[in-house]
Amino acid sequence: MKRTAVLVAGLSLWTLCPRLQAVVPVYHQTKMEVANKVHAQVYSFELSDVRLLAGPFKHAQDLDAAYLLRIEPDRLLSRFRVNAGLKPKGESYGGWESQGISGHTLGHYLSACSLMYASTGDTRFKERVRYIVSELAACQKAGGDGFIGGMPNAREIFAKVAAGAISSAGFDLNGSWVPWYNEHKTFAGLIDAYLYTGSDEAKQVLVRLADWAWNTTKGLSDDEWQKMLAAEHGGMNDSLADVYALTGDPKYLDLSRKFYHRAVLDPLANREDRLTGLHANTQIPKVIGAARLYELTGEQKYDTIASFFWDVVTKERSYVIGGNSNNEHFPPKEAMSKNIGPSTAETCNTYNMLKLTRHLFSWNPLPQYADYYERALYNHILASQDPDDGMMCYYVPLKTGVPKAFNTPFDSFWCCTGTGMENHAKYGDSIYFRSAANDLYVNLFIASELRWTDKGVTVRQNTEYPVKPSTRLTLTCRKPTELALHLRRPLWAVKSYTVTVNGARELLRSKPGSYVTIKRVWKSGDVIEISMPMTLREEPMRDDAHTVALLYGPLVLAAAENPAGPPPVIVAGSTSATTAIKPVPGKPLTFTASGRVFRVAGEPSKKPLTLRPFYAVYKTPYVVYWDSFTEGQWNAKQQEYLAEQARARALEARTTDSIRVGEMQSERDHRFEGVNTETGEFMGRKWRHATDGGWFLFGLKIDPKVPMDLICTYWGGDSGNREFDILVSSERIAAEVLENNRPGVFYDKTYELPTEITTGRDGIYVRFQAHPGKMAGGLYGCRAVRRATPVMSSPR
Repeated sequence: MKRTAVLVAGLSLWTLCPRLQAVVPVYHQTKMEVANKVHAQVYSFELSDVRLLAGPFKHAQDLDAAYLLRIEPDRLLSRFRVNAGLKPKGESYGGWESQGISGHTLGHYLSACSLMYASTGDTRFKERVRYIVSELAACQKAGGDGFIGGMPNAREIFAKVAAGAISSAGFDLNGSWVPWYNEHKTFAGLIDAYLYTGSDEAKQVLVRLADWAWNTTKGLSDDEWQKMLAAEHGGMNDSLADVYALTGDPKYLDLSRKFYHRAVLDPLANREDRLTGLHANTQIPKVIGAARLYELTGEQKYDTIASFFWDVVTKERSYVIGGNSNNEHFPPKEAMSKNIGPSTAETCNTYNMLKLTRHLFSWNPLPQYADYYERALYNHILASQDPDDGMMCYYVPLKTGVPKAFNTPFDSFWCCTGTGMENHAKYGDSIYFRSAANDLYVNLFIASELRWTDKGVTVRQNTEYPVKPSTRLTLTCRKPTELALHLRRPLWAVKSYTVTVNGARELLRSKPGSYVTIKRVWKSGDVIEISMPMTLREEPMRDDAHTVALLYGPLVLAAAENPAGPPPVIVAGSTSATTAIKPVPGKPLTFTASGRVFRVAGEPSKKPLTLRPFYAVYKTPYVVYWDSFTEGQWNAKQQEYLAEQARARALEARTTDSIRVGEMQSERDHRFEGVNTETGEFMGRKWRHATDGGWFLFGLKIDPKVPMDLICTYWGGDSGNREFDILVSSERIAAEVLENNRPGVFYDKTYELPTEITTGRDGIYVRFQAHPGKMAGGLYGCRAVRRATPVMSSPR
């Protein structure tokens, strides 16, 4: 969609500037020194203007608040103090906080506490923000150069950057795990502390940190910049644009522009989708930064980057829950149905996609943005939290038979733990929007109360949605007030949609995926009631009409699944499977699915399945995507399906550990090391090889009590100088040559591990060592398994 920017100028337009982590323009924002150049059509309300009422989102917020209060700030600050030469006041937490990315959680935590204070008014969170900021100021003073950070060897890493000595294999910078990404979290946390709690000290620390970033990078050439930006750097362009808006100093705008990764953003500016194979969440923050730069500069290319990226990702590269990525990367959009794995839908991605969506909605309030927001909020963000204890998912798996895995309170601290802290602290940020005049947009049907202070209007939304497909808005007005209420008719609301005002039905023309508008003078006690019956529907994958998900209104439905047996499938032919799904009386949002249509291979019939909203399924494996067949197709497919499922399940049962080769997080978890090694993608699968006599190794867990094998996956068409040894714990177990061994297929090769290596050990190191002048790999997968006989190779 091409958009014509409306440019405005003058310091009188401070009200157009946004509250930053809330992302979009907020009316009456007075903390900015620079006005936006792009006119916003609608504005977000302050989080402090909206209070949640009882319901699933209030429950999620309460759990998050309790978790935030359990965390000890001094433990998150531990390595910041060490890096500043100060004695730590607490022991560093475990998980990622004990690794090379330590320090990233503090920025998220600072943001989350700031957001929670704004959302609840609970001063305990403001006090935590004050304490953390004062500690960061002390670290900054002790360090003397403006830097604050928690990653190991930080000053040495950035000293090399300042000298132009830059090396990166994609996820590291000078041997450090994503240091700019890490610093971005601190930037964002300080921005939020200033904007949401009014901490002037946070702004002072932020500006000194930005000056350090300026001084560190000011001598870099353009080529050095682009080489550095190959390493994940979070939303540094976004935060530095914010610093420019907060201070008015153009050097920060210049620095923000320099954090422009050409290899990714230039194709988007040309409306070219080259996202396949890229690490998904590395890219989304860059695009959010482009959106922010569009607001501040009015330059059309930034608008194109943001708008085109959103269209491609939400319409062509997302799963039914609104999330994207498989194993953290964008799979081929032509093969999404073949990329439904155990590590789909990284939660950080959707956290960032919702931030981008709010930008776009503020520029042009189209219902498609609100429809996507609702889908992702209910089916990914809400579904990523354990409703019993508030813990959060890294991935939200969509592969049949894989359960959700949640963080532990104090020994995980994944990236998605950090964004999760924020997700559940800011549910009030997109329920309502306003124009500069008299327009109120009701986007989400979440129980809440809005205080529109400058209009003297309070809107109380009482609803049991989505349990009941209706909502009730009650207005309290200081005096009779003319307003235009824009009420969203969701895209899924195809059956009917009715609105009454004070009991009288409004005669409105509307269609699914639109807004209905009621403009009148409102007075205290006026009541608007909206009814929007939900219906069942199938939603097929774009690339495969026989892979379908089931939805009820906005809700993705899931069925609990027994991973010990074959998964259920749909056998319905030309008839929709929804005809076999019936509501359970007395159990809202619960359905039974007839065994006549929902079948299991090898069974003539099956007991009825129970379907529930995906966000409510969290303790068990499940099915979200269903294979769908006609009767004839199923008769032919059933035996093949059974055999393949049995082989895959048997392999998984034997597996003690496996690594997703070429994927940053999996490789780090398996203690990857290497020399002259690189990774890439072929036919939608990641590989790693080593060249010119180089090598790489991984650690794998094994069973010390039984004979073990190593299974490696190769592409059968690889050839040319691919000669290498495989060593386990320094002992060579095989010499391998890849020379067009199995043309046209991926295949597994099994290597026996000598029992003298494995007996009594619970782990091994596997090294792939290229012969002199030769290559090792490509390796597409590697797993340790309990031995099965006979040893053989099999195509995959």
